[in-house]
Amino acid sequence: VNPFSLATRIVFHTRAQMATFISVPLKKSSEVDLVKPLSKFVTSTYPPGEEQTESLRAVEELNKLRKSALGRPLDKHESSLEILLRYYDQLCAIEPKLPFTELCLTFTWKDAFDKGSLFGGSVKLALASLGYEKTCVLFNVGALASQIASEQNLDNDEGLKTAAKFYQLASGAFAHIKDTVLSALNREPTMDISPETVGTLSQIMLSQAQEVFVLKATADKMKDAIVAKLANQAADYYSDAFKQCQYKENLPKEVLPVLAAKHCMMQATAELHQSALAHQKKKFGEEIARLQHATELVKTATSRYDEYVNVKDLSDKISRALTAAKKDNDFIYHDRVPEVKDLEHIGKASLVKATAIQTPLSQKFTDLFEKMVPMAVQQSMSAANSRKADTVNRLIGSMREATNLCNGVLASLNLPAALEDLSGDAVPQSILEKSRAVVQQGGLQSIEQLIKDLPELLQRNREILDESLKMLDDEETTDNELRGKFNQRWNRTPSGDLYKPLRAEGNNFRNILDKAVQADQVVKERYTAHCEMIALLCKPENELSAAIPSANPTKTLQGSEVVNVLRAQLAQLDEVKREREVLEGEVKSVTFDMTAKFLTALAQDGAINEEALTTSELDTRYGSHTQRVQQNLRRQEELLSQIQVSHQEFSALKQSNSEANNREEVLKKLASAHDSYIEISCNIKEGTKFYNDLTEILLKFQNKCSDIVFARKTERDELLKYLQQSIAREPSAPSFNIPSYQSNTPAPASGGPTPGPRIKMFTQFNLKCNFVILLLSLRYYQMPMAYNPYAYAQFNMPYMPYQAQGQAGYPGAPPAQQPYPYPQQPPQQQPYYPQQ
Repeated sequence: VNPFSLATRIVFHTRAQMATFISVPLKKSSEVDLVKPLSKFVTSTYPPGEEQTESLRAVEELNKLRKSALGRPLDKHESSLEILLRYYDQLCAIEPKLPFTELCLTFTWKDAFDKGSLFGGSVKLALASLGYEKTCVLFNVGALASQIASEQNLDNDEGLKTAAKFYQLASGAFAHIKDTVLSALNREPTMDISPETVGTLSQIMLSQAQEVFVLKATADKMKDAIVAKLANQAADYYSDAFKQCQYKENLPKEVLPVLAAKHCMMQATAELHQSALAHQKKKFGEEIARLQHATELVKTATSRYDEYVNVKDLSDKISRALTAAKKDNDFIYHDRVPEVKDLEHIGKASLVKATAIQTPLSQKFTDLFEKMVPMAVQQSMSAANSRKADTVNRLIGSMREATNLCNGVLASLNLPAALEDLSGDAVPQSILEKSRAVVQQGGLQSIEQLIKDLPELLQRNREILDESLKMLDDEETTDNELRGKFNQRWNRTPSGDLYKPLRAEGNNFRNILDKAVQADQVVKERYTAHCEMIALLCKPENELSAAIPSANPTKTLQGSEVVNVLRAQLAQLDEVKREREVLEGEVKSVTFDMTAKFLTALAQDGAINEEALTTSELDTRYGSHTQRVQQNLRRQEELLSQIQVSHQEFSALKQSNSEANNREEVLKKLASAHDSYIEISCNIKEGTKFYNDLTEILLKFQNKCSDIVFARKTERDELLKYLQQSIAREPSAPSFNIPSYQSNTPAPASGGPTPGPRIKMFTQFNLKCNFVILLLSLRYYQMPMAYNPYAYAQFNMPYMPYQAQGQAGYPGAPPAQQPYPYPQQPPQQQPYYPQQ
């Protein structure tokens, strides 16, 4: 027998009753550290607090549960099966809650039957797939259930019931794998969990469950008609199992004779009990015909499959019954014995059904991550938070645009400085206040230093991003080289396919940096245009006064009606601006949580219409604020129109001369320079914060790249080790057919050299040398082991999977008219600027 054959691992349990039962060996898994990646996901997704603490505790418990279920030998007892069931239930419960495809968790499992070689199937398979882990755990559920069933004492009623129960559970587990394994893995599985293998195992387990019911019916002395139908159905099940095995090389040849023998035995049992029914109906010829047929079936089982099954008890029963029936018919009844083909078919009755795999399988199961919401809800929450941030930015942005417009109009009209400058020679009070505000904020020096720092911050982010993508490039290059050398034997997911999401994320970061560079340029150009007047505002009052041209006094206007009207209108405009500041604070303070509504929608409909639910909630929460903002903007528009009319009247009353015009022009520029300084300073500070926050995000992206590259390196090393062991296991080089023209070459003289073994040994030696050279030529890369994905900070970026709650995305490029080009912050942070 091939030492790697499935046959060497199938376990046959022989019972005194006549039965041999097949059980399935457990798959073995390599140890996996669940704590590190899951804990980092939890800490990067949930803020510090009770929820994070409970989730971290649940991660520890999950790791312990896996070790209990897979990290030690399991007894053939229901308590061991309970641990497996709990672990499987927990995997199913946690699957929608954690992004396992992003966590780089690789699960390695060995083929339960050790089938495979260097040029054949794979002894073990490592995949970064939770579906693969679930499939293998469920296989062990079926395997252990079959072992527990086969260990039962079938001499008592309790043992029979338990065996039937667990055979049906095993059948259901294997059947479920058959239906789901290809979609769960998205690749060719190992031979033990292939649909063909598990489908056959499911049928075998169902057949054995039906046979147990035959034994129970016999022990309970049920009517012969019932036992006959049960046995005939068992024979039919075994026949189906035999047909599934007959043409499949992946199942052992030793299984076939067991199934064939079981078919014969169950058919013989059915005929035995049907003959008793014929005797009761006084059909003595039919009785003899059925017993003769049963005898032939038993003889077949004995002659062909005696080493696999024990049919002595059944054979003795049939022999005694046939002897008695013939004696009575010969001396008393003289009934004609019909041909077997003329006998009426025995009915069938099935009492078994593969147990449906519906979670939870364990009655004691409690979800360790019960309070953690599913990923669908987390993604919906992220999208809802982004919509909320857009709404808030839109409202606040419209108010700030209105404030900028107001400031621009007043600056163009030299208001309120024109009303304060009726003397014509002193510096207007509003200009002095603006000058003090600029000086208090650091003046030109603070802006120039911030502008100087921007390129360094940009370069730091570019270097982190380039290094991250280079790690992916290097590992992918190595993977492609090994795939080219090993061809189909290099049977792991190509790095290029695995890295597509990361590369898309990296390209998104690169686009964000490019747009940030454009924003930097806009700010620098604006600074260049206003730096001269900003510098003037930074001078002492006497120098500022000297720099402003003098004009003829216009004191006659101080008590005019036009001046009084204009001042009243400006006071009303100031009130409108203060009202907007209050509105802005109210808009920022609105909070609400969509978790409950999303969970309800997911439970009721199986999906979440996030857009409809969020839009409805936003309309409810911000509807009144939107109306008040619109009213405020309309009021400002009316006032500005009135102010412009009043200013025209005011200008007509003023003495018009070149000195006055020059003075008014300088005052306008100084007012505009103040507004530009505040705006530029705010923009640069936002830009600095943007680059610093982006650095943290890129470091986490770098850690994620580093982690997956390290996981791929570990997987690569394991696969190389397996290939090396496979080479070592090969007893010799592959044999080659001798060409026909050499087939008649005379044998060497007696005592001469024998070339065959030397050629064979030399070929084998070359193969192994080449493999060693290949191993020595491989390049290895030591990657950092840091790991911290998913925390995307607080930027309003386009949605990417698994952002933390409260996060928004990065901005797009600002429109030309937008005065605030840098990425904006979410509602809970300062400052707020409109977003594209």
